[in-house]
Amino acid sequence: MKKIGILFILILLCLKTNAQSAAEDKLGAWYMYNGSHKLTEKYSLQTMAHFRYYEVTSNFQQEIYRLGVNYKFNPKMNLTLGASYSTGDLAYDVPSPHLYEWRLYEDFNINSTWGKFKARHRLRLEQRFIHKNIHTDETQNWFRYDLNVNYPLTDSWSVYVFNEIFLNLDRSEVFAQNWTGAGFLRKINKNLKVKFGYFQIKQNSRTLKRVRIGLLLNTDFF
Repeated sequence: MKKIGILFILILLCLKTNAQSAAEDKLGAWYMYNGSHKLTEKYSLQTMAHFRYYEVTSNFQQEIYRLGVNYKFNPKMNLTLGASYSTGDLAYDVPSPHLYEWRLYEDFNINSTWGKFKARHRLRLEQRFIHKNIHTDETQNWFRYDLNVNYPLTDSWSVYVFNEIFLNLDRSEVFAQNWTGAGFLRKINKNLKVKFGYFQIKQNSRTLKRVRIGLLLNTDFF
């Protein structure tokens, strides 16, 4: 599996070398932390911090922090209620309004298996409270559907693919964007995993290319 990591790094270097000046021609990067912390048999705490860049190591785009409480109905279904805060730069490499945003969100997750394939369906409602500089405030309601499919390669390695669609329910043209990607997941121990992959963000006027490097932490206080 070391060859997988080497190949991934070489792809990143090639893409970065060929980048042009526009945001859609740049290879950006997301550095991610996601945590799940079991409190009781039914309840857990969900934590998240993402740092997102227009380029692999520069040109800040967004940082977002998320905190939620998850309730497990059964092994196949669970619900999360939470809040998040984010700040971001609206444009690449040019002066632009800074965005500050609070969100409330409600997730309904369904887990299923097809042989060795594991699938997670996440349906999310978001209430977004957006502040741009000191002049513009608005509230938006969004719906998101994420399908994530995982397949084990070995005891410690697996591959995943995902697609997530975003709908802005307050606009006449509800489609906002779509994320599609794939990557690898490496299990370090029972509490810790790392993931890395590539995905594209399809928006109405552009397509952004991103790599994702993440740390997944699961703890049990119960």
